[in-house]
Amino acid sequence: MYVCLCQGVTDRSIREAAENGVTSMRELGEELGVARQCGRCASTARQILRESRSPEYTAMADLLASPAA
Repeated sequence: MYVCLCQGVTDRSIREAAENGVTSMRELGEELGVARQCGRCASTARQILRESRSPEYTAMADLLASPAA
């Protein structure tokens, strides 16, 4: 889903940025331009970033990325 319409940023791109090491809204803004114009997306982007950095999410992503035995 689109999170930031001004920059065309999706939830998937925010999750990918988190997987690549982005840990803060400042870094997310620098990387993707999120919350740099109107700012309406900031709370949703922050929530997605927080969820993507949680231990539960990273464990699930690691599990899904590993090949099936």
